[in-house]
Amino acid sequence: MSQLIQCVPNFSEGRDAKVIEGLLDVAQSVEGVTLIDASSDASHHRTVVTLIGNPAGIEEIAVRLMRYAVEQIDLTVHQGEHPRMGAMDVCPLIPLKGITTEECVEVAKRIGQRASEELALPIFLYEAAASVPERRNLARIRKGEFEAMANKLQQPEWQPDYGPSTPHPTAGVTAVGVRQPMVAFNVNLNTADLSIAQEIARVVRGSSGGFKHCKAIGVMLEDQQIAQVSMNMTDTQQLPLYRVFECIKLEAKRYGVSILSSEIIGLTPGQALADSAAYYLQLKTFDYQQQVIENHLILS
Repeated sequence: MSQLIQCVPNFSEGRDAKVIEGLLDVAQSVEGVTLIDASSDASHHRTVVTLIGNPAGIEEIAVRLMRYAVEQIDLTVHQGEHPRMGAMDVCPLIPLKGITTEECVEVAKRIGQRASEELALPIFLYEAAASVPERRNLARIRKGEFEAMANKLQQPEWQPDYGPSTPHPTAGVTAVGVRQPMVAFNVNLNTADLSIAQEIARVVRGSSGGFKHCKAIGVMLEDQQIAQVSMNMTDTQQLPLYRVFECIKLEAKRYGVSILSSEIIGLTPGQALADSAAYYLQLKTFDYQQQVIENHLILS
């Protein structure tokens, strides 16, 4: 059986069209790897790329993209709404077909080893690839961001899994991990008051007592002058999108604020959208696998 891995590297560049174009060229340079999606955001100053390929191809493309990011992205002059610690900030691998989480962890380790040797880049392993439990949570690794990494890496408990104990002077550090499918879900509010988005993010995120499978921050989209609740939904089977959306709507009403729009960055499982459609249409019974025409076409 063929093995397929999804790779979703995040880059700290969302404004320079030439750099982004070069990034996408590199993303299409390895046989056996397909570029599925790319999304750039100027306010977040971030580009997210989605790739699918075999283990050897994913390993090679990840290292090539890291090299390009190291050469082209300078974090000393980077300012954006999204937290970041590296030029290629994170590189998650998701097992898709014919491959186990444990096998993906081995691919992540090879990527880390090569990046440290070929690029002198400090690498942390996170989520299922974490070397210690404290590193499963990406937010703990990234705390302090690029500016704090020089001091952080001097602490014994924050020695990188691979590479030097000093960040790359312009490319910082990178986290490589293995996780299950995640949905990047953002909700835009009809206000320029960042504190409202931050308070709503505090209410919904799991780490502060909200929804277990939700990571959230409040950010300001300067180009649109609106505040946003930016989220990573780590398990949409346990926590459907509509539940968080309705909670945000309810919390926003407390401040006399409404929802302008929402967005999904990158790919999402079809079931996650179908669950929300069934909720808002009040479908009495709905079987996503059996009642969606496209599922039968794919299977045939």
